[in-house]
Amino acid sequence: MKPLRSAPSRGYAASPELVAESVVRAALLEDIGHGGDLTTEAIVDPHRRATARIVARQKGIVAGLPFALLAFRILDDGVESNVTIAEGERVEVGDVVAEISARARAVLTGERTALNLLCRLSGIATATRAMVDLVAGTRAKIADTRKTTPGLRALERYAVARGGGSNHRFGLDDAVLIKDNHLVLAGSVRAAIASARARVGHTVKIEAEVENFDQLREALEQPIDAVLLDNMTPSQLTEAVQIVGGRVVTEASGGVTAANVAEIARTGVDVISVGWLTHSAPALDFSLEMVGA
Repeated sequence: MKPLRSAPSRGYAASPELVAESVVRAALLEDIGHGGDLTTEAIVDPHRRATARIVARQKGIVAGLPFALLAFRILDDGVESNVTIAEGERVEVGDVVAEISARARAVLTGERTALNLLCRLSGIATATRAMVDLVAGTRAKIADTRKTTPGLRALERYAVARGGGSNHRFGLDDAVLIKDNHLVLAGSVRAAIASARARVGHTVKIEAEVENFDQLREALEQPIDAVLLDNMTPSQLTEAVQIVGGRVVTEASGGVTAANVAEIARTGVDVISVGWLTHSAPALDFSLEMVGA
C-alpha cells in the first residue's frame, strides 16, 4: 500500500471528546465485559439516582476531566455534571474537581474507568508542569515524544499540553525525523536527508538526529528544519547551539531529568524532549465519593 504524500496532523484535535470516545468506550467494555457490572446490578435499583464528587487525594494539575465525565455520559446520557476546577489548573488535597448526578448504576459502573483516565492524564500534566516550571525564564520548550501508551497517544498528548508542554510530531506521518538507525541504513546524514527531501512534499518538515559535531555540520549543509542533539552533555549542547547559530530549531533529547533540565535549558536549545512524561509519569490520585441519592 502506497502511503499518502501528505497527511493532516492527528493531534488531540479541537474536540478532545470526539477523539476520546472510542478509547473511553473500549475502556468501559474492558471493565464491563460480556456480563455487565454484576455487583452493582445485583444491589442497586436501576431507577435510583445518585450524586457523587470527584476529589483530589494529591496536589497537582488536573487533566482528563472531559474524558472521565464522558465515561459516565456513555452509560447515562442524562448525567448532569458541574466542573469546579478547570483543565490545567492546580488542585490541593481534598479539592472537589467535579460533581456528577446520574443513575446510580452508571456512577458505580463508570467509576473506575473515569478515575483511571483522570489519574493517568493528571499525572502526566503534573509531571509536565514541574518540568516547564524548572525551565522558566529560558527559551526552551518542554516537549513529549512518541513513547506513549498504545491507543492512548491522543489523550496523553492532550495531558502534556494541559501541563504547559508542547507536542512533538504525533505520528510517523506528521514529519520526517531521521534517527540513528536510519543513518546506519542510509550510509550518511547527507544521503538520508537527500532521500527524505526528494520523497516528501514541500510542507513537510525534516529533522535529523545527530550525535556529534561532525554529523551536526553535515546536517546543516542540507535543507533541514531542525536538529535533534542526542545525548549530548550541557557543554556539548552549548557548543552545538553556537554552531547552529539560529539557522534551524535545536532539540535536546536523551537523559533529561528534573535534576538536569534547567542546566540543559540554559544551553540555549529551543526544545527539550522528555519521553518519560508519557511513559513513566506517576498517576495523580483521585477518588469518587458518593454523597447522596
